[in-house]
Amino acid sequence: MCGIAGFIRPGGLQVETASNILRAMTDSIAHRGPDDAGQWFAADAGVALGHRRLAVVDLTEAGHQPMGSPCARYVLIFNGEIYNHRELRSELGDRQWRGHSDTETLLAAISAWGLKAALQKCVGMFALALWDAKERCLSLARDRIGEKPLYYGWNRGVFLFGSELRALRAYPDFEAAIERQALERLVRQGYVSGAPSIFKGIQRVPPGAIVALDATGEVGSPVTTTAYWSLHDAALAGARNPFAGSPEDAVTELERLVDQSVAGQMLADVHLGAFLSGGVDSSVVVSSMQRASSRRVKTFTIGFEEEQYNEADHARAVAAHIGTEHTEFFVTPEDALALVPQLPNVYDEPFADMSQIPTMMVSRLARAEVTVALSGDGGDELFWGYGRYPQALDNWAKLSRLPLWMRRGIRPLLPHGPIRYGFDKPDIQQFYRYLNTQWKHCADLVLAASPLPEEAIPPELGPVGGMVLSDMTGYLPDDIMVKVDRAAMAYSLETRAPLLDHRLVEFAWQLPGETKMRGGVGKWPLKQLLYRHVPEALVNRPKMGFGVPIADWLRTSLRDWAEALLDERRLRQQGYFNAAAVRAEWDAHLAGTDRHYGLWAILMFQAWMDSHD
Repeated sequence: MCGIAGFIRPGGLQVETASNILRAMTDSIAHRGPDDAGQWFAADAGVALGHRRLAVVDLTEAGHQPMGSPCARYVLIFNGEIYNHRELRSELGDRQWRGHSDTETLLAAISAWGLKAALQKCVGMFALALWDAKERCLSLARDRIGEKPLYYGWNRGVFLFGSELRALRAYPDFEAAIERQALERLVRQGYVSGAPSIFKGIQRVPPGAIVALDATGEVGSPVTTTAYWSLHDAALAGARNPFAGSPEDAVTELERLVDQSVAGQMLADVHLGAFLSGGVDSSVVVSSMQRASSRRVKTFTIGFEEEQYNEADHARAVAAHIGTEHTEFFVTPEDALALVPQLPNVYDEPFADMSQIPTMMVSRLARAEVTVALSGDGGDELFWGYGRYPQALDNWAKLSRLPLWMRRGIRPLLPHGPIRYGFDKPDIQQFYRYLNTQWKHCADLVLAASPLPEEAIPPELGPVGGMVLSDMTGYLPDDIMVKVDRAAMAYSLETRAPLLDHRLVEFAWQLPGETKMRGGVGKWPLKQLLYRHVPEALVNRPKMGFGVPIADWLRTSLRDWAEALLDERRLRQQGYFNAAAVRAEWDAHLAGTDRHYGLWAILMFQAWMDSHD
């Protein structure tokens, strides 16, 4: 894994000055790549490309970046892994290869086929920047699912980009104005979603897309965005061409795809392991890893003394059955609390998924022994594993018995609260989004913020398919992937998610709903696959969240910290929130009514503001 950053200053640049600036940008993300650093400039075009390297494949100088193509047309900086790069080398034919890095393979593929066609052939997770000297064009691209981050935008007459916002902020006189629409989404959901970042004018490269800037243009020139893969299209294609075999055939095909993905993602020239919670998803991945390995796979889990949060016993039992070399660490409240002050710096865009804390802990545990760790992320989305899917179906079935016009008439008579704010949703997809909001009346909370429009969901996908697509285009890349990427990269640990191989994603969308969910319980094919290798009794248990007892801590150990951040005078002076509404929620929480989900988002924003002043 690596970090990339750079800029374009229209009209050209002075290399010595640009080098100092670029070094500050890449040094800010040195945790993403502690093994090497590199720079490249096209002074007349005003282009500066910087790279920090975490060496995972080809540890030699042959993997150094920025990397130029033999034809001298392209220069590439790349963060991620191309898992099928050996197959691509075979397809590219005889060449004078300098080393065996996937970056060199990708550069050769781009030279041979063009950027879009090359990315369509790639299996991997990545973010990249490519300078095309012939076309005088900078292209930014991101993997299909959005596992790796990449931000960009014009700021004070300079086009900036980087793996994390801190790299952009390191540019001199960066204008850090808050984007209130992004702040509204943070408070409503617990994370910033969609294209806008928390900074006005700074965007995310969309998953599966190429963003291109013509460097011959003027300051503020617009970018063009081209999709090389679309999750919407994959979902619709799967719905229109469902898997034709039996459910048992589906499990067999799923096993083939999982084993193919896991084997590909075990490619590394460094020590490799896996996160293991003892749940279905991580157990499927670890079981496949162990079958593909001639040595015992290293697995890692953390435990808690609080029984409702502890999965260590389950993970230990699964590890023993599979035969891994297992490491566990039991976390004390003091251990977890010690991380809270670090969160705004680790997540350099405000982020409020509380499982960020245990994710950092298990990443730190793993990094002590390995450089790469595989995870089970994606299983709940692909195979309908979240309990909120059947819950939404059940609640909507009851609510929709009343016609919309009647519900809209009744709504003003209802008391303020969750029921009122969800009562007049016109369809199940909007109702589902409402169920997943942390502040049900967010419009009353964030000042001067108009909500961003939500993407339409194709009705052909059905109710649950629509919910899943919403999660996979929002919650998965902007919450789950952000959480894991930043937590792991804080310790220079590369993480990989085999269940998010795009071929496996496309297959999952082909499976009929009744194959994925039976009796209101999801993940049927994934569970059946696991039961072929792990006894059902070891993993057949209620799903547990990967969390910590924040609600209690806010009333005890974190109370003084929270009181300072939620000071009413401070909130009024800042002008971002309705101070009275925030304080009312805080008082209700202290009095025993749980409000910690919504409060945590505000606290993370406030702490983030403090850390970036």
